[in-house]
Amino acid sequence: MNIIMLGAPGTGKGTIGAEICKHYNLTHLATGDIFRDEIKRQTELGKKANEYISKGQLVPDEITIAMVEGKLDKMDGVLLDGFPRTINQAESLKKYLAEHNKEITVVINLVVPDEDIIKRTVSRVICSNKECGASYNTIFMPPKVEGICDKCGSKLIKRADDNEETIKQRLAVYYKNTEPLINYYKNEGLLESVDINIYLPTTKEITTAKSIKIIENRLNN
Repeated sequence: MNIIMLGAPGTGKGTIGAEICKHYNLTHLATGDIFRDEIKRQTELGKKANEYISKGQLVPDEITIAMVEGKLDKMDGVLLDGFPRTINQAESLKKYLAEHNKEITVVINLVVPDEDIIKRTVSRVICSNKECGASYNTIFMPPKVEGICDKCGSKLIKRADDNEETIKQRLAVYYKNTEPLINYYKNEGLLESVDINIYLPTTKEITTAKSIKIIENRLNN
């Protein structure tokens, strides 16, 4: 089983993806994690990627594709989060999977209105203890004690890039570079969109259940 998660920044791809992986025992393959791992291990690809990342530039497709394919070679059953980001990456992935007698099961596209994404992001706080890394939301999922992490008792802080101007810029980049993938996978007959109401207290559970139902329908047809 190979699943792709699509959605703008702040739609919860990582959270829902992790729940799907738990349910189906899949490997959660996030592009950001791959970059960090390759850079930390000082691989040739990691060094090349860091040249761009350190300058705030996008890593070229050929480097990203090589990194992802290197991971896929060792895995059977993944959920891809953050890849593909371009049509070129999507075409390369399709070719790679076909060469290895594999295919994409489904592409799940999480849909949240921009104004809700902005509201959710600017109200996010995280644990200052990097070993904990717990995340909260002052509106939708507040800690039991204001400003204090439920898990380790450390101070909660706000990320510098969790502001309205930055998230609007990230959304603009997403719509320009990544949204064409929606039409691509729609034409491939693989796209399934899930509308999310972030104001419900059980949003994560509802979205996970919807996603799993979609996957089951795909597997049974």
